[in-house]
Amino acid sequence: MEWIIDSDRPVYKQLIEQIELRIVSGLFLPGERLPSVREMASEAAVNPNTMQKALSELERTGLVYAQRTSGRFITEDKKMIKEAKRELAMKEIADFFEKMKRLGFNKQEIIELVAKLEKEER
Repeated sequence: MEWIIDSDRPVYKQLIEQIELRIVSGLFLPGERLPSVREMASEAAVNPNTMQKALSELERTGLVYAQRTSGRFITEDKKMIKEAKRELAMKEIADFFEKMKRLGFNKQEIIELVAKLEKEER
């Protein structure tokens, strides 16, 4: 998965979101050791201090934990990962509804469009 960094928001917040996405999508598995801060920073083309800040925030949330001499790991708490996935999905849905409302659609019209698209996809 490619790292995508925009200039419109703080970089560390974008890194947090992208690491969370990698966790909830299964790219990083529960209990898996993360690459080093320097490796991840190099891959994302960001300052290592910025990556460190993002990982520290993920540690605070519990999705990532550190072992003193072994590095950082993804939580093994599958329930926590599932909840993070749900929260990310809810945010995406809320953003989608907001954009559709700006286009002039009401809630019922949005639901009908989604239902129609889902039916066409089958």
